Amino acid sequence: MSRIALLSVLLAALVVPVAGARTTDTTLSLVAYSTPKAAFATIIPAFQKTSAGQGVNFTQSYGPSADQTQAIVNGLPADVVDLSLEPDMRTLVKAGIVAPSWNANKYKGIVTRSVVVIVFRSGKKIRGWNDLIKPGVQVLTPNPLTSGGARWNVLAAYGAQLKLGKTPKQAEQYLYKLFHHVVVQDKSARDALNTFLAGKGDALLTYENEALLAQRSGQPVYFNIPKATIRIDNPLATTTKSPSAAKAFARFLYTPTAQHLFAESGYRPVLTSATKGFSFPVRPQLFTVDYLGGWTKVQKKFFDPNNGLMAKIEASLGG
Repeated sequence: MSRIALLSVLLAALVVPVAGARTTDTTLSLVAYSTPKAAFATIIPAFQKTSAGQGVNFTQSYGPSADQTQAIVNGLPADVVDLSLEPDMRTLVKAGIVAPSWNANKYKGIVTRSVVVIVFRSGKKIRGWNDLIKPGVQVLTPNPLTSGGARWNVLAAYGAQLKLGKTPKQAEQYLYKLFHHVVVQDKSARDALNTFLAGKGDALLTYENEALLAQRSGQPVYFNIPKATIRIDNPLATTTKSPSAAKAFARFLYTPTAQHLFAESGYRPVLTSATKGFSFPVRPQLFTVDYLGGWTKVQKKFFDPNNGLMAKIEASLGG
């Protein structure tokens, strides 16, 4: 009996956790819009090498920003959310999934930036906005009902006309003309890029980071940054019920290491020092969504599903 008792004590000692040792791993759910997958492929391993990232694993979901937002509202697990548009993040705040203070840091919740560019094929003389509405030119842009990238494209095209001296009415007329040249509206910016690379269309409106990704992948594409284009701001947040590891990961995304890796994937870092060694051209007539009145005004004017300008344009196309 004494031997059995001694053996029981020894077995119990073997399963007592050592002080400070990790007894379980943590798995975080990262939900993002369609394009930052390549960036996170390098950023996540870099985070896992840090003390805060040891034992932290990830599930990842990528797709059109509006669809991803609605999926989260409908129950898709999410600890860290990286979206294309601030209004999508506002939807999560309204649903109680993200805290109202999500944008309280020094970067106002924005983790990466980009600009809208025009991608074109070799031999095509497409350089600026007016070239997109010339006879015979076929344009690709995603569907603004699902894609955050598509909404940035719409705002870039409209705002550029204002910057070029056109009236608001003329800018609206330009959008009508532009979308009558659009031959495919994919669900996401990544899908639109893949359709273009497959040979469809003469020009593609997309994120600068998507154009850079295509070039770095050896694709025979070229792109131009119009002198009048919009600055894209991509928001990041953790959800209200996420574990501490999610907040540690979110903080890591603003470090020089992570911001440099974002830059390697074509994103414009919000951390100025991380731009060293990269060329991100400054355009003379770059503007932000505030130039167009801010998101509340923009959402109502352009993207209201019933009375917005894009709903009217899509109806004129038979969509």
